[in-house]
Amino acid sequence: MNQQQLLARRRSAGFAAFFFSGICAISSGVVVSLLQEQYGFAYGVTGTLLSLMSLGNLAAGFVSGVLPGVLGMKPSVLLLSLGYLVGYGLMGFTGAVPLLAVGFFLAGCAKGQVINTCTVLVGNSSSDRTRGMNIMHSCYACGALLCPFLIAAAARAGDKAPLLLLAILGGLLWAVFALTPMEEAGGKKGGGRIDWSFLRSARFWLLVGLIFCQNAAETSVTGWMVTYFKDSGIIAGALSTYTVTVMWGATLIARMLIAFVFPFQNPRRAMVGMGAGCIVTYLGLMLARSQTPAILLLFLFAFAMAGMNPTAVAAAGRMTTVTSIAILLPAASLGAIVMPWIIGVVAEYAGLTAGMASNIVPCVGMLVFAVLVARLPEEENA
Repeated sequence: MNQQQLLARRRSAGFAAFFFSGICAISSGVVVSLLQEQYGFAYGVTGTLLSLMSLGNLAAGFVSGVLPGVLGMKPSVLLLSLGYLVGYGLMGFTGAVPLLAVGFFLAGCAKGQVINTCTVLVGNSSSDRTRGMNIMHSCYACGALLCPFLIAAAARAGDKAPLLLLAILGGLLWAVFALTPMEEAGGKKGGGRIDWSFLRSARFWLLVGLIFCQNAAETSVTGWMVTYFKDSGIIAGALSTYTVTVMWGATLIARMLIAFVFPFQNPRRAMVGMGAGCIVTYLGLMLARSQTPAILLLFLFAFAMAGMNPTAVAAAGRMTTVTSIAILLPAASLGAIVMPWIIGVVAEYAGLTAGMASNIVPCVGMLVFAVLVARLPEEENA
């Protein structure tokens, strides 16, 4: 296998793994809604389960920067990416909150490992990083788009069938990594000197803040919106589950347009525009009280946010190494831990509408950090 074939195979593996992860990760919002209906969980328990998935994401992200030096890249990837198979398998066999908590944590570990691994595989194998990242995230959006349909189809076979289906898909994701040559893709094996110079870069920490806010806003919407629509009566019954499809359909369209039709000429300015768009559309979404405006505004919110994460990650440029990604993405993923939990706590005391309204804070944060990144000297953005 020559170098070009090796790079193409790694890109393809990154795209395929991210597709399966899109199904398994985004299913968490539908899964907690199903579990809440089945077992009558309080909002606080639901928010805690979602946050535990994000905590697993965080833990795996940090560990994935260290473990390859001990076990090698591929063994560490195969170990941590078992989380979807084992985590959803646990959820399919028990309703005990402690075991569900373990299941969500393990699923989060797989999500964190997949994000880090695919970012390195695709980023270091693509001649155009921004395009490669947007295609990779489009694969994730495709999986997220299919998620409600797969779960609805599986649900006809019984309450546990959707969770067992997700466990099987997690097994397929693991098989993709098992068949991919990647030992050299992660840089040096153990013993090499690690370059920590990225920690002194203002650009690095501003990107951490930007992606932190993006993760907080996006995870809160994907995790809570189905429950919010059901409880508020804006969208009733099974139709509320398909709002996930609306969101990820918009995300897929936007990312494909960025990758193939309207590539960003000025990514920094584009991120400012996306941040402003997220604020306006989310405010509108919180004011919507009927089905049609709610669906339209959810579509526009997802469309506005779609390019933020891949464009921000691509902006890391020369800093994209196993070590820097293992700091950047997990640190930023703290937003996905904190905000769903905050929404659950606020909902317990002031109602779910107030909890969802609090999500405007990370939306504003995205705009602030995007403006700060755009104002860096040109050499800082090289």
